Amino acid sequence: MFLEIHPDNPDKRKIKQVIECLKNGGVIVYPTDTIYGLGCDITQPKAIEKICKIKGINPKKAQLAFVCYDLSHLSDYSKNFDKQTYKVLNKNLPGPFTFILQASKTVPKLLQSKRKTVGIRVPDNNIARTIVQELGNPILTTSVKTDDEILEYLTDPYDIYEAYKEQVDIVIDGGIVGNAPSTVVNCAEGEIAILRQGKGELSF
Repeated sequence: MFLEIHPDNPDKRKIKQVIECLKNGGVIVYPTDTIYGLGCDITQPKAIEKICKIKGINPKKAQLAFVCYDLSHLSDYSKNFDKQTYKVLNKNLPGPFTFILQASKTVPKLLQSKRKTVGIRVPDNNIARTIVQELGNPILTTSVKTDDEILEYLTDPYDIYEAYKEQVDIVIDGGIVGNAPSTVVNCAEGEIAILRQGKGELSF
């Protein structure tokens, strides 16, 4: 399904369609404040496996992130973060960052990697955050990529639909986005370190 949703004022009826899809184990493509992402409900193991199959990755080895509505889910899925880390997260989120934190035992078993870390995202995008808010728990996220060596990420929802319509349940059209991924920040090992510079400048 190709579903147009207004990026500033998401239609509640359409968001409800997306929520029903996710709760039934569906996989969606949705916009963020950086690039489009593949997403599913983190409580649906088969949907997680489906995303990993689409991407050709092992869920226990991949660094997959969770999209949260705000920082209220932080203590549910991560642990041992200090005041400095929380301050940095609070200052930069919502925003184009993925923060790597120590994972708690509540992270779904299928996603518990040997590194025992979890990526947390709170994108500055109304569609993504509304979906998570209405769902009531985070969604798993991973980037929608292309085989093009120059343009690494698909930015046009129509192109994404053509590429993924046989593999996902819903492709959300939230407008054309950029092709810069999130900046990945490691907060799991004491010192805060940028692992990948993407969109956004980290504020301390």
